Amino acid sequence: SCRTCGESVYRSPLVSRYASKEMAFNFSDRKKFSTWRKLWIYLAQAEKALGLPITDAQIAEMETHAEDIDFSMAADEERKLRHDVMAHVHTFAHYCPTAAPIIHLGATSCYVGDNTDLIMLRDGFDILLPKLARVLDRLANFAEKYADLPTLGFTHYQPAQLTTVGKRASLWLQDLCMDMRNLERARDDLRFRGVKGTTGTQASFLQLFQGDHDKVEELDRMVTEKAGFKKAYLVTGQTYSRKVDIDCLSSLASLGSTVHKICTDIRLLANLKEIEEPFEKEQIGSSAMPYKRNPMRAERCCSLARHLVALMADPLQTAAVQWLERTLDDSANRRISLPESFLTADIILSTLQNITEGLVVYPKVIERHIRHELPFMATENIIMAMVKAGGNRQDCHEKIRVLSQEAAAVVKQEGGDNDLLARVKRDPYFTPILGQLDDLLDPTTFIGRAPQQVSRFLSEEVHPLLEPYKAKLNVKIDLEL
Repeated sequence: SCRTCGESVYRSPLVSRYASKEMAFNFSDRKKFSTWRKLWIYLAQAEKALGLPITDAQIAEMETHAEDIDFSMAADEERKLRHDVMAHVHTFAHYCPTAAPIIHLGATSCYVGDNTDLIMLRDGFDILLPKLARVLDRLANFAEKYADLPTLGFTHYQPAQLTTVGKRASLWLQDLCMDMRNLERARDDLRFRGVKGTTGTQASFLQLFQGDHDKVEELDRMVTEKAGFKKAYLVTGQTYSRKVDIDCLSSLASLGSTVHKICTDIRLLANLKEIEEPFEKEQIGSSAMPYKRNPMRAERCCSLARHLVALMADPLQTAAVQWLERTLDDSANRRISLPESFLTADIILSTLQNITEGLVVYPKVIERHIRHELPFMATENIIMAMVKAGGNRQDCHEKIRVLSQEAAAVVKQEGGDNDLLARVKRDPYFTPILGQLDDLLDPTTFIGRAPQQVSRFLSEEVHPLLEPYKAKLNVKIDLEL
């Protein structure tokens, strides 16, 4: 297993420590090279169907050996040839001696390399999208449950007017909905490179089909369809445009930015003891401080999200420095940046699902924090009530200002509780409204339309996005670490 072997060799923690099996497999050598072989089979099948002298026996031989890849022989061949595609052509040919003359017929390295990358990108999105849908689903349930629970709002990380716990979660959800649409669009915009030849002109295939343009176009269409794509790019150089990689990775980097913001919020709220991420019975928060419950999963998400955002620089620069029909300085970079972006996004979503499935809310702590700040926030309501009772707005404002400053001094200089309300009750000026004070300080009267906003947002924006993923929403995540 990848978790126990190779202790003497560096392994990326993305795979050895965190990534899901399906995403780790998606970018594995096994998937990559078996896909190359499938692409060679698709090419031979289409070329045969269009009249090239390829036999059923040759195709059957290739199909028989599609999965038995001799990785050791391929590595030896690559050391000799310094060319990964030709190394695998030779290795496949060794096991398919009858088909050897027609493997890779008319194709260039990018026929297998680029088309496989596009398949991996598509399949990578297909792994990520249900995971993102599950996070949306869990957060939507959370937002609905706590849509009415008043909590202190914060601007500049200073106490501000009240909102609700559910409304705050809906702000997180709104960003994730944008990410869902971005990922779906990037996935649906992907096309196949198809059968284009060395510089994208299809010259080798035109020669194979003796100048028959229709057959070359049909070959491209057939192979594209066999690979499960609806469309191929109509024009390419040797490679598909590296702007496609920008498009894919920017949607993932944007997701990273969203997750970093959400998990930072959770970490700030954990410090206030208002909300905590799930904490296992035997989990240790600190080796030195046994009482600690650190938000380590949210911290992990932030840590990896930074990496995901930073990876965005790679495809931007790679696309910028591709000369003319292509240069090979894209290759080594893409071997790292493409898989790492998807692996990192995969880990972040699995971890965030685990967090959102078990978020713990402490209403009494939230209530205490409101109680400390609400008297200041209620001053406008007190002034309005006094005016209605016949008072003068300016006189009342001055009275409240003086009492508020005195109460603030008690809180800040003496470390005491906010006693503004007691001061108001002791001041004879406010006698006309003493009976209204409790109502004026009811937190539910300070949350505006937050519950109604949450309800409408969930029904109009979140639930329709989740509809295509309904069958995949009930998968629970148990993190190994």
